[in-house]
Amino acid sequence: MGVGLDHLQGLYADTSDPWGFAESAYEQSKFAATRTALSKSGYRSAFELGCGNGELAAHLSDICARYTGMDAIATALRAARERVPDARFVQGFYPGPLPEGDFDLLILSEVLYFLDPAGLTQLAQDISTRWGDAEILCVTWLGPTGNPLQGKEALRIFTAALPDHAFTCVTKTEDYRIDRGLTEVSQ
Repeated sequence: MGVGLDHLQGLYADTSDPWGFAESAYEQSKFAATRTALSKSGYRSAFELGCGNGELAAHLSDICARYTGMDAIATALRAARERVPDARFVQGFYPGPLPEGDFDLLILSEVLYFLDPAGLTQLAQDISTRWGDAEILCVTWLGPTGNPLQGKEALRIFTAALPDHAFTCVTKTEDYRIDRGLTEVSQ
């Protein structure tokens, strides 16, 4: 099993912004780079797994006709709903049910290393079955995660389980990388 719900609840015990997304110039720059890494200027419907307090959603939702974020933590979701009131935010813990929708953009920002190898493979299968032609954007922290899986290892396991997507590293800094996965249909 990957990181448990208790661990996530502990991160949000005292704040809706445990990583300082709202005030951090580094995080805001990374969110801007995430937007730049997208292959299109607009999307029909986006889904972000592990949306946290909605800071990344605030950078992306205006180019999406519909935006859905999912997080396990109620505190984070309350903040996300305040930050991006026009988006849809649902509570859920993965592995588990994913929201319904015809998503053409999937955002996995610094979330893959919270899963274990079986969870990563299951997520890839869920995506392939439900949103096989969606563009996938993976933002990966390259430093120590404090979790059983490190970022590059989690990314490797996940992308290997999606053979129909061709993943390309479109941005790399000393701290993070952004990989975009496209199929022939999504290009």
